[in-house]
Order: sequence, then structure tokens, then C-alpha cells
Amino acid sequence: LRGTADTNSFKGLTLPWLRSLDGINVFDEAFRLTVSGGVTTSLVLPGSADAIGGQAFVLKLRPTDEGSPSSMVLEPPFSLNKTRPTDPPHWRHMKHATGENPSRVYSGTRMDTMWAFRQAYNEAQKLKQAQDEYCMKAELGLWDGLPEHPPNDLKWEALTDVLRGKVKVNIHSYSPSDFDGLVRLSNEFKFHPAAIHHAHHAYLVTPLLEKFYGGKPAVALFATNARYKQEAYRGSEFAPKILNEAGFQVVMKVAWMDSLHAGSSDHPVLNSRFLLYEAAQAHYYGLPANKAIQAVTTTPAALAGFAHRLGYIQPGYDADIVVWDSHPLSLGATPHQVYIDGIPQITNPVRLEKPRAFQNVPKTPDWEKEAKDAIKYQGLPPLKGSESHSVVFTNIRSIWERNEFGKLTEVLAGLDDGVMYFVDGALVCTSFRADLVCPSVFPSEVAVVDLEGGSMGPGLVSFGSSLGLVEIQQEWSTNDGIVYGPFDTEFSIVGDLARGVDGLSFEGRDMLLAHRNGVTTSVASPLSRSLIAGLSVAFRNAAGHALEPGAVIQNITALHVTISPADKKPSLSTQIGLLRQILLSSDESKITGWFRQAASGQLPIVFHVHSADIMAKLLALKAEIEEKTQANLK
Repeated sequence: LRGTADTNSFKGLTLPWLRSLDGINVFDEAFRLTVSGGVTTSLVLPGSADAIGGQAFVLKLRPTDEGSPSSMVLEPPFSLNKTRPTDPPHWRHMKHATGENPSRVYSGTRMDTMWAFRQAYNEAQKLKQAQDEYCMKAELGLWDGLPEHPPNDLKWEALTDVLRGKVKVNIHSYSPSDFDGLVRLSNEFKFHPAAIHHAHHAYLVTPLLEKFYGGKPAVALFATNARYKQEAYRGSEFAPKILNEAGFQVVMKVAWMDSLHAGSSDHPVLNSRFLLYEAAQAHYYGLPANKAIQAVTTTPAALAGFAHRLGYIQPGYDADIVVWDSHPLSLGATPHQVYIDGIPQITNPVRLEKPRAFQNVPKTPDWEKEAKDAIKYQGLPPLKGSESHSVVFTNIRSIWERNEFGKLTEVLAGLDDGVMYFVDGALVCTSFRADLVCPSVFPSEVAVVDLEGGSMGPGLVSFGSSLGLVEIQQEWSTNDGIVYGPFDTEFSIVGDLARGVDGLSFEGRDMLLAHRNGVTTSVASPLSRSLIAGLSVAFRNAAGHALEPGAVIQNITALHVTISPADKKPSLSTQIGLLRQILLSSDESKITGWFRQAASGQLPIVFHVHSADIMAKLLALKAEIEEKTQANLK
């Protein structure tokens, strides 16, 4: 909700005096949902719009009797609760950001951002020098003319503590150009970053990261979420593996939260409830199991300065414990119960019995070649597969096929290893069918693929994504763009609905990666911020271009409509009323023609909604239209 949108301040590039604690909404449902995924503690950072976004705070995520943000803070720093300076260190935390975000928000460049950093640190350095001189005179007994209190400035005191080594600095940064600027900044002002966040290109320049003042920072990153902007485009699923092997501490992320015991989050960019899944994916792509678990427990706890009480199950540590229903790195691992300070957090836990095999560390492929290729090709390894005229798959444990009722069922190979032989994309013979028996020997030119006991089935279909229409989300030159809607003045000029087929671009990296992971077909509709999105298209993800035979499977698959509340949209009742009017219209325009096809059941109509109330209204509208047209809407 806009009333609680306190992630970023837009009052200047460097704002070290701001505190994330002042923007915490204790009623945010994200706390409860995050805990249900096994997260017990979070480092709550300001957003990434500013070069220096402000101070961060570590929170325990359980409710407190006081019900305030301050009561959730773990070991408040002296600046918050005025504990004695002689008490054990209470770490402070701060957020920095480089790259596209500050440049976009402040209409500047990386040069502007780096200059803003240097200006801010220069002010902090001046304050530090004034304080040091004061203390030196006091220690020498030179009291004449010395003020009663040391010099201080609320705007710069937190950044001065960075220079004194009292602050854990977490930096949002992606690219080598930004890393290089930060390396120079840290050495100029002599401070060590605790962690570089996102850091999609860090695995390509590990020697550069070693040059930070104080040595290697940790790297907090997503497992697979990349390519959404230019500075993330060369991200690799093998980055955690590569960074770990280079001696870096790896933390897995999943936005305003960066979480401990269940790691680092980027909620709501990725739902922090599923943080453990990031560790599971990193493990699948080569991060050792122990390092994957550490990446969401002990490593972030230590980096935040709480290794003395978080991240381990042992005497004297906080009783923050998650009881998992299966091995934490297994697919779908879910908490039976989550304890924070020994207090159970899930009132009615759902228990699902899982096979015994799920209690073991999942087996993973050998990714050595792929990881080396990621570095060799600077994050852009070739993704197009080789083509074979004929191929035989051997050692197949089972196949999935449709039975006479149209339901997918698993057919086991039996005593012999399963075999399937294809020529020019067509099945020639298989051991799974008595009428298509394979020969004992295949021609020498046939490519052989050993599935090692794997399974085969129909290719997956992506529906609802923007594959084919969006390559780099934040780079409009790589996208189809936003279509005009009925509430845009330009809509009347267009005169027809946008067709996804007209905006398709092939050989995008996300499309090819989808294909390599079994998603052979996609259905995508034009992007829209208005009521009518247009007409979707079905296509092959591996196709080279639109004119390639079979690239476009179906030019028009469905009519897409979006119903949602928004500032620049008419009311929901206006949107639904207009939809009713168009569906029942006898107008002969091209646009209403598509809706007549939908109303008569000839063309599927797909609604994009995010509210149960809107869904209910649309179901009522469907019944109304069907009663008047005597046709079934698809």
C-alpha cells in the first residue's frame, strides 16, 4: 500500500542520516509469511534508489508485547538506545547502492554517483578528524578553549562510524565498473564493505573484488534471477559455485529485507518466504551442500555481526530453530515449525509426509564445463544446442504419455532399459510400445544420449510470462513495449488489437534457457497497463527467427484483458461495465469483432486479475454473457 511505501527517500543521493527503522510497518503481512518460510531474523535495509540510502537494522521477526519496531531490534546500537560505550560492540549497518538505480532516479551517471560518495565520505572524514583532534587534546590535558562536548553532526556521524570500523556496510552493486569505483572509494577512505549485494557480474572479476580495503567482501546474490537490466545481463546460475571456489563467502538473496537464518532476502523482488529455495538452486548448480546451508544461516549471521548468538544450534545461542519436513535443500522443503527465541511461530502447521529419499542431500549434476564456459564467454555462453538428424535415447526409466482419457500417466520401462529413437523429430521406435519395437543395433551415424535412468515427457509450456516480447526488462530497446488501451487517446488511431506475434523476437537468452530446461513452447500476450492487452501467440522457444518453419505455432491463441485498480485507470466498475458493453456489442469494428468471437466461444478470453472480488464479478459477468448469447465462454 502506498501509505506504507517507505523503502526509499528521494531527497538526495547521499542520506546516511536516514534510518530504516523509522519506516518499519509492524503490521506488514510479509513478516508472518516470511517466518512461515523459515526466516527468523532480517537485516532490514533501505532501498537502492540512493547512493547512500541510510542506516539498516537487524530485526527478530516474531511479534513483541510492545508491538513496536524498536522492540524487534536485535542488539540495538549505541546510537539507538545509548548503551554504555564500554559495552560489547553493537554493530551498526548501512546501505549503499551504485549503478543504474541511482543514475535513473536522479537523472545522472555513474560518475555523478561516485562523486556523491566521495563528497559524503569527505564530510565524514572532516568530522572524524575534528573528533580525533579533540580527543588528542583531551588526553594531553589541553583543556583551554576545548568545548565541553566533542564535535558531532547528526548528518554525518553514522558515516564517520563507517570510517571507524563500527558499521557493516552492504552495497547494492552489479558491474565491474561499479566494483572498480567502490574499490577505489574503500581504499581512499579506508573502510571495508561487509557484502556486495546482487553482484551478478562479480564471478567474472574475482581478482578485482580482492582489492577492496580490508580484503574480500562477501557476495549476496540470487541463484537464477538475472538479465532484468543491463548490469545484470551476464548473471550466471553458476556464480555461487564460482565465487565459493574463489574463496568468497556466499550469501543467497531472495528487498527491503535481507534475512538471517534462512540468509538474505530481496523481498518483494523475490518472495522472502522462499529464500531457502535460492539456496537449493545454488546447490543444484554447483555450490556444495554445506556452503548452501551456510549461505542462509551461519554466513549472514557472522557478516551482520551476530555469530556469537545466531546461525548455530548450540548452548548459549538464541533458540531460533526451523524443523523441516525434508532435507532443507530438497525440492519443496517446508517448515513443520519455526521457533524464534524458543517460541513457536506457526499456529497450525501443515504436515506432509514425504518419501525417505527427500531426507537426503539431493544429487546434482557435474557443472564444471558449464561453469568454465560462463567465465570463458564472459557470462554469455552459447545456448543454441546442436542439431542431429537422428538420435536415440537410452537408459530411460519411464516416459509420460496421455492415456485414452487425455490424462498424463507414467509408463515404467520394466526390466530392460527404456529406448526411444527419433529421426527428423519424429518417433521411429521405442521399447515402450509393442507396435514400435526398436532394432538391437542402430546406424553408426545416430547420436546416442544416455539418460542415466531419467524420464521423458512432453515439453513444458510457459503461459503468462513475457518470453519473446521482453529480453531485458528495463531496456525498452530490447522489448516489444506497452500497447495502447481503450483509455489512451492513441487507441482510436490504432483501430485494432495488438497481436503478440507482431512483437516477437527470437533467440533471447531467457527463451533459450527456458528451452534448455524443458520449456519448449511459450504463450505470450502483449504488455499492457490498460484494460485490453491484445491477442497472445504460441511459439517455439528454440526457433531462430519468425520465418523458420514451426517457429510460430499459432498466431492467435487468446484475447487478454486486465482488470485492476490503478491511479490512471477508471474505476473497477467502469472497466467491468465497458467489458460487458464490448462483449455484447453488435458494432462492426475490428476490436469488437474479437470480443464477439470470445462471447460466442470461438476465441478463449484470458483475464489478468489479482483480487478474489474481481474474480467473482467476472464469473458473474461470464454467466450473464452466456445467458444472453447462449454460448459458452472459453
